[in-house]
Amino acid sequence: MLGKTTTLEVQTAEGVSFKVPIASPFSRCLALAVDIAVIIGLTLLATTVISILQNMAEAIPQIGRILIDFGTGAAIILQFVIATFYGIITEWLWSGQTLGKRIFRLRVIDERGLSLSFKQILIRNIFRLLDMLPSTFYLIGGTSCLLTPKCQRTGDIAAGTLVIRESEVPAPAYNELLEKEENSFSSMPHLEARLRQRTSPDEARIALDAITRRGELNPESRLILFSQLAEYFREISEFPDEITVGLSDEQYVRNIVDTIFRRVSI
Repeated sequence: MLGKTTTLEVQTAEGVSFKVPIASPFSRCLALAVDIAVIIGLTLLATTVISILQNMAEAIPQIGRILIDFGTGAAIILQFVIATFYGIITEWLWSGQTLGKRIFRLRVIDERGLSLSFKQILIRNIFRLLDMLPSTFYLIGGTSCLLTPKCQRTGDIAAGTLVIRESEVPAPAYNELLEKEENSFSSMPHLEARLRQRTSPDEARIALDAITRRGELNPESRLILFSQLAEYFREISEFPDEITVGLSDEQYVRNIVDTIFRRVSI
């Protein structure tokens, strides 16, 4: 068995490096058990509805037999559709998560740390059909997870994806982020409120990660990163020059982070 890699290290173009834990085969099995139960439940529901309709069709002369045969074929097709598209639809709508993965805090990501594409979701779920063959029942996928360094089944290898475990991130001390420097933005709460409305959760997380991990950057990468972030937030914020003049790019981003995450007194 190959040596296992327990974490994935991602390096951004700006020089920011971070690690995410890779899901273990055991946690993936637990999530899979939930997903199989959901698929079975949906299949039973669909076949029950079709069976009820078939019973009703028996009372219809001439075309009743045709409707019953059609229902039998439809049930077989529905079983295939549910088993195939359950993972595709949920992973696309929930950004790499099925119901089982959500319960056990797992997520599918691109193995290079890039955004997960629909093509990757499609490929890894089509390969799941190979794992689900009655003669193998996940033997191929399970063996692949055990033998590959990053616990990837055949579909993950083909799609260039892997499954990670989401961990709780403790809330940082925002007063320490500002290094005890006053946030000049706080003098204009109406503009702060507008900034919060215009900033998406992903944008807020990027700014927060930049602040909390700035000590890991070399000086040149640090200047480039905060220059780009400050330029972006200046475009969506409306703070006047009299409270932003003299602020370095890094201090500007620190003010942004404090504004977004600070508790607002009502």
